[in-house]
Amino acid sequence: MTNHFAHLVRGSGPGLLLAHGGGGSVEGNFGTILDDLARTHTVVGPDYPGTGATPRSTGPLDLDAVADELVAIAVDAGLERFAILGYSVGTGVAVRAATRHPERVTGLILTSGFAKPDNRLQLAVDIWRELLGGDPKLLAKFLIFAASGEKYLNALTPAELEAAIEGLVGFVPEGTLEHVGLVESVDTRAELAGISVPTLVIATMQDGLAPPSHSRELAAGIPGARLVEIDAGHDIGAEARDEWLEAIQKFLTTAG
Repeated sequence: MTNHFAHLVRGSGPGLLLAHGGGGSVEGNFGTILDDLARTHTVVGPDYPGTGATPRSTGPLDLDAVADELVAIAVDAGLERFAILGYSVGTGVAVRAATRHPERVTGLILTSGFAKPDNRLQLAVDIWRELLGGDPKLLAKFLIFAASGEKYLNALTPAELEAAIEGLVGFVPEGTLEHVGLVESVDTRAELAGISVPTLVIATMQDGLAPPSHSRELAAGIPGARLVEIDAGHDIGAEARDEWLEAIQKFLTTAG
């Protein structure tokens, strides 16, 4: 696996490490809230292999190795201790990082996440993988269908929907196949009870990829975790940007 992920460092203050989603990137998943987070925190955002400026991996991605690399990048950036904001498969990375480096992690924010793919998510992953080698527009349509909240999706005009499809066609990182494999590999269920840092779990209530039942499992499994429900699909940064940011900032203010 390629090491030394390309990454951004913004802002100043307490440390905040970002763990993005599969087939995404730091800018793609957190771009709508990055500037706001950097006003109060030193934000470190690594891109996984095959997205952003990070070269594609020559083999499968390993959850332990990805978690270790993200922590190493944060430490190299001058952060001795830091909270982690994980999104989608990044929640698995965040939990694993807290498990393997408890002396570094001060808190977890787990958005649109899961402890292990269930049958629904596994089917979505299978379709995602098979569509990667085919018609990119069909893949974009599937991902928008699966990931968008019903209210948000149905409020789009035909022109806006077509623009969203075309925009996604232009953003399929070359490392997505390895990211999909990383999604499949996540199983942090046995680790949840050992997480001892303050944790906020954010459930996206209209999410067709990682439904709220997954977030409820995370919150129930982590001692003292708080669950916040936001009326959005998987793409919370586009659908409910303000609510997401407010929940994150409130947690960071109270948890450090």
